[in-house]
Amino acid sequence: MTVVNENTFTTYDTFYIGGEWVQPSTDHTITPIDASTEQPLGRVPEGAEADIDRAVAAARAAFDDPSGWAQWEPRRRAEAMERLAEAIDKRADQFVQRVSAQNGMPVAVAQQLEIGYPTAVLRYYAGLARELSTIETREGLFGGPIDVRRYPVGVVAAIVPWNFPQALSMFKIAPAMATGCTLVIKPSPETVLDAYLLAEAIDEAQVPHGVINIVPAGREVGAYLVAHPGVDKVAFTGSTAAGRSIAEMCGRLLRPVTLELGGKSAAIVLDDAELNLAKIGAGLFGSTLLNNGQTCFLGTRVLAPRNRYNEVVEAFTALAGSLTVGIASDPTTQIGPMATARQRERVESYIAKGRSEGARLTVGGARPKDLDQGWFVEPTVFADVDNGATIAREEIFGPVLSLIPYDGIDDAVRIANDSDFGLGGTVWTADPERGAAVAQRIRTGTIGVNRYIPDPAAPFGGVKASGLGRELGPEGLAGYLQIQTVYR
Repeated sequence: MTVVNENTFTTYDTFYIGGEWVQPSTDHTITPIDASTEQPLGRVPEGAEADIDRAVAAARAAFDDPSGWAQWEPRRRAEAMERLAEAIDKRADQFVQRVSAQNGMPVAVAQQLEIGYPTAVLRYYAGLARELSTIETREGLFGGPIDVRRYPVGVVAAIVPWNFPQALSMFKIAPAMATGCTLVIKPSPETVLDAYLLAEAIDEAQVPHGVINIVPAGREVGAYLVAHPGVDKVAFTGSTAAGRSIAEMCGRLLRPVTLELGGKSAAIVLDDAELNLAKIGAGLFGSTLLNNGQTCFLGTRVLAPRNRYNEVVEAFTALAGSLTVGIASDPTTQIGPMATARQRERVESYIAKGRSEGARLTVGGARPKDLDQGWFVEPTVFADVDNGATIAREEIFGPVLSLIPYDGIDDAVRIANDSDFGLGGTVWTADPERGAAVAQRIRTGTIGVNRYIPDPAAPFGGVKASGLGRELGPEGLAGYLQIQTVYR
């Protein structure tokens, strides 16, 4: 591997495949851009079909090895996973700097969710690996014992988005490693430099060759990976549109697939909710505007009781207006730039749509006047939004909130469930038991009461257009295991 780092421009010229740094098959490259300054950050090779072929072959060889990774005792795999977590921890500052520069994530967020969180997931699954039971014996109805055997599914194609590149990589790497699978990871072109840090950590941790292979590439090469005959399972996080295409391909191939897709979650403010931002502001921010609004589970539809609607509008307007907008590397920044110029254009088009459809803009709606570089959008709040409006139906993926009035709990539940999506959500109330009762009526994969954070110990995923399957928790192992019945 050749690494050239001149000031802030970092160049790599190889891929990490089969435990080695190998030359790419073409001279095509990817140039990640600093979202805060619009300046190039580096250059890495862009994967092509031949590179995917090589990576899948390496993963297949590692999986099929009669004495290899899939055959290791779970305890031994857990030890390798823990070594990997330690190697990642050693590079914590570099991960934070690279991720936040590439996708605009404020460093204060990256320090928690792109370092501490991924290694917590890895160590959690290392613990589950130690307890993994692969054979259950039960008595058959027709006499004789039956062995129900669970074994690793095989080679996993893991396709990761740019918004939480390390956390969402680990959602796939950790359960795959715990069960004995091998992986080919395709990072998003927008966030490739952190993927090389991960490769360096894998190499240092002496994870067996071919267990994890990393090939940055674009959408077409990702589609080639999904359909590759050497792949046994696909794990994808990204847009619903891309997820549908992947599901169609996997359906034709009868290939197992896990899809964590988009969201348009509801944050339901009950009539007894505390609205003092000094007490709940941090929780509201984390569940509605985290990572510049570029987070799939955020409650971007805020449902407010009509008898307190003006109070709720004032509270969210004050919250959005108080946030510090700035470059991602500033520790005081709460809202950084959009990840790409294209993403800012998308967000701005939705703001224009909200205005044209009659919603009332209470704060934001423009580019910050004091930031003439970077893909920034002010935190934006729309009031008087109908749930049928475009900004209430479609995922914007930016710092834009739609405040919708409701009349009574049944109406709030109806509005919350009137969505094509079902990934996250929150209920805000002074009575947690009442909040939990409301939460159970919402058709969504996950929901919080007065807080929201995907906990590694619990399954995460969506219903409807928000995806298929679950990641995290013990349930996250299921997608990486096949079942065989042996009648004896």
